[in-house]
Amino acid sequence: MKYEWMDEYLLGKKGVTKDLQKNWNWVRYHIGGKMFAALCLDEEDIPYYITLKLDPVEGEFLREQYEDILPGYYMNKKHWNSIKPDGEVPDDLVKDLLDKSYQLVLGGLSKKKQQEILEMS
Repeated sequence: MKYEWMDEYLLGKKGVTKDLQKNWNWVRYHIGGKMFAALCLDEEDIPYYITLKLDPVEGEFLREQYEDILPGYYMNKKHWNSIKPDGEVPDDLVKDLLDKSYQLVLGGLSKKKQQEILEMS
């Protein structure tokens, strides 16, 4: 996988937890109990997609610009997108998209929950 920095980057964000959804073999990243990103692994635990949430208009635009960004694998195709982990999407763009996914899901939480998360040390 080209984006080896992803796990450390995501766990460095306030309030992020991760787990392994064994049935799907997905490493999932959550904020406030809601998933905002996932690393989809094959039978040999090799990543085949990074899945994240985006504004539908931006997701559609990016899928037209990059052949390695696809509609969300096993997710709502309008709101979720998948990136091939060995593709040609620049690291800076992947970081930006992960940040946007985090912010989208954080923004969907109650104001009280958002405040609790943002005040974490």
